[in-house]
Amino acid sequence: MKRRIPLRKRLLVRMLITSVLIAVCSVAATAWLAVTTTTSALREEQGQDLAADNSILARLSGYAATHRDWSGVQPLVRSLAAQTGRRIALTTGDRVPLADSAPRGTSLPPSPAAGVDPLHTDTYTESGAQLTGIDPRAVGPFRLTAKEREQWDAVAQKRRSCFDRLGLRTKIAHTPAGRPYLTDPDGSQPSGYFPAECGYELNTPTPSEEKALNGLTEGTRSCLDRSGLDADAPLYLTFDPTGSTAGSRFAAKYAKAGDAAALRTVQNCIESARRTQLDPYVAPAAELFLGIGDQPTARFDMSPANKAKIVGAAGLVLAVTVVVTALVATRLVRPLRALTVAAQQPPELHVRVPVTTRDETGILAEAFNDLTERRERLESQRKAMVSDIAHELRSPLTNIRGWLEVIRDGLVEPDPALLDSLHEEALVLQRVIDDLQDLAAADAGTLRLHREPVRVDDLLDQVAAAHRVAADGAGVTLRTESEDEPWLDADPVRMRQALGNLVSNALRHTPADGTVTLAARRDGDQVVFTVTDTGTGIAPADLPQVFDRFWRAEKSRSRRTGGSGLGLPIVRHLVAAHGGTAQAASEPGEGAVFTLRLPGAVAPEDG
Repeated sequence: MKRRIPLRKRLLVRMLITSVLIAVCSVAATAWLAVTTTTSALREEQGQDLAADNSILARLSGYAATHRDWSGVQPLVRSLAAQTGRRIALTTGDRVPLADSAPRGTSLPPSPAAGVDPLHTDTYTESGAQLTGIDPRAVGPFRLTAKEREQWDAVAQKRRSCFDRLGLRTKIAHTPAGRPYLTDPDGSQPSGYFPAECGYELNTPTPSEEKALNGLTEGTRSCLDRSGLDADAPLYLTFDPTGSTAGSRFAAKYAKAGDAAALRTVQNCIESARRTQLDPYVAPAAELFLGIGDQPTARFDMSPANKAKIVGAAGLVLAVTVVVTALVATRLVRPLRALTVAAQQPPELHVRVPVTTRDETGILAEAFNDLTERRERLESQRKAMVSDIAHELRSPLTNIRGWLEVIRDGLVEPDPALLDSLHEEALVLQRVIDDLQDLAAADAGTLRLHREPVRVDDLLDQVAAAHRVAADGAGVTLRTESEDEPWLDADPVRMRQALGNLVSNALRHTPADGTVTLAARRDGDQVVFTVTDTGTGIAPADLPQVFDRFWRAEKSRSRRTGGSGLGLPIVRHLVAAHGGTAQAASEPGEGAVFTLRLPGAVAPEDG
């Protein structure tokens, strides 16, 4: 009964599943990599754009903090546009153009990117800007005059020299108003905490700063009065030359004890008074428009069409993978199915499968065909062997039975000649049985050898002496030749049997006045035996079969002239048991040469 393979175990199904998994993993990994890479690139680009936008806003805010109007901002706008590659446009709140890097008549983006107002900003990251909303570069009436700056630079240099003598390294920095102050060399900490013995005071307000500070105090008091607080209470505005105090260089202390709400009101009044004081010195508020070239900034987003393209591409890759895998798997499975069908046929049918590929499957098909041919050949040899054995045993048994029945019936007297004939038939039968027993032992690996040092010269002489009478009777000259006096480590009885079979076979196929030469020589570590005759020879097509069992070159030849066909197979097995090889060579009409190669041995030392 044909066994059905489960669906999940079939090679085609497993290959399809494997290919689908690989395709899905590949598509998923590719998509993930593409998304990750794109996202990273977009984030990096957005970060770069954000940094560029902040830089543009910071430069324009700084311009507004140091100029009373926007009349001269056009060169700065063009310069920033060239540096960043962005379109930059400034307008009033009513969309009246102030400056634009694009050609005249180019439409503005739909909405402004930011507002530029140095008195109300929370995007510029200069120290103090996000706490008070006032750009630190907006100093207004607090800016030092040229004379005051020169005077205080000299004071700062003297104090720095004093610190240098004490081993304290400092450097001079300036506030946006132009006032000098000392910092550490890395600029991380003001030097106001250094030893005071240097004695040069840098924190004293200049006359212009004192005037501006008084004006700020009056504005603050007016605000406090409007807020319902006691405007006559002591109010101190502490001057901070480094600009490090939140609120653009000033810290307020409301001396009268009060709650937190009152203190917040005081701080708000200070900031409000300061904006009022700085307003005439800064440019009016403007709106900033940013774009890519002449177009407004576009936000990256994957459209449905792009999503459909990605899904379609992934589906196409998956479909192509499945189709290609199915085609390849079908082509691979087809010869395997043919092999399976051929292997399931009955033993008497020797089916061959077509070889359609040159890959591993094709090699397997060729091996299967070789196995089929070998099995067919062995089956034929088995049948022929059974027939030959029956024929070899039937002839002597028939003769023996016939003569015994005649003697039993009293038709013939059992004289010595008849008994000799029956004895000869029995000997033939015994030889066939002995040969079959030797072949069976060789096939089963139970052929025993009794090894001992054997001198090749003596072995050749013994074989020649045993066949001398047969050679003389056939009119054939039997000669022996030996070189270098080689030795063997072998079973002498089995070696005489192997060489005797070759000599007997050569004598049967050599006509009268012919010659059979039994020779031996050393060839390196081997001993080479040759049995050469001058007989009829063997056809080239028959040479590969001379060592097959029951094979005869002439099927019509009788067993008395052609032998049983077991001698040469026995020779091959005996030589193989000794670790050697047997070969035959011949040319029709020029005789044959049988060669035995066996491992040589070292001559034993004389005792």
